Amino acid sequence: MPPARSSPEAPGRASGFALSPPEPPRETYRLVHADAALLVVDKPSGLLSVPAKPPGPQDCLEARLRADHPEALLVHRLDGDTSGLMVFARTKRAQRHLGMQFERRRVSKTYVARVAGRIAEEEGRIDLPLICDWPNRPLQMVCHDRGKPALTEWRVLAREAAATRVELHPLTGRSHQLRVHLLSLGHPILGDRFYAPPEALAAANRLQLHAARIGFRHPEGGAPVEFDSPVPF
Repeated sequence: MPPARSSPEAPGRASGFALSPPEPPRETYRLVHADAALLVVDKPSGLLSVPAKPPGPQDCLEARLRADHPEALLVHRLDGDTSGLMVFARTKRAQRHLGMQFERRRVSKTYVARVAGRIAEEEGRIDLPLICDWPNRPLQMVCHDRGKPALTEWRVLAREAAATRVELHPLTGRSHQLRVHLLSLGHPILGDRFYAPPEALAAANRLQLHAARIGFRHPEGGAPVEFDSPVPF
């Protein structure tokens, strides 16, 4: 695997960068699984996980889900631009149990992405610490001095003429981790409005990143469970 860039930057972004979120999609969540302890839902791309800070958009997955299931409790988040699986608890006990699994990195997460260019290697591991690029928030950047540890494993699923489909396993859960780690390889995710250069941004009408599989211990009884979501691109 080629050496990663030490400090990937979003092409063409000036200091003080700000970008308004897109309009929330009319498409709403798909209920994948429901039982007495938890809800598993499939979030569409473009829908925030939780409300933005006022005066930002308040429409979000959490609000839509609670309209149907008022007891739903947040456990984790996905980037607004990312689609795929999210888990909500239905009791405080389940929320604590699931939250502890996320905190202790006992949840297995699999993402699929399409990135610009053809990755030469078959698989690899990216170990680059990340920190918020504060003047350009919410962008993140690699920082070996002050960044928090971030680790991603990846493998190629398929190659196209000018793109590569990859499977990703984030072993940590930093903000924008997969976006910045793939950028560090020189292969930004297609359709990434934060980090992709113009050609890669224009190559897709949405961020080509999907949370395709999640596995954990069920909060009632501890049995291992796993859920899948078909990749929509």
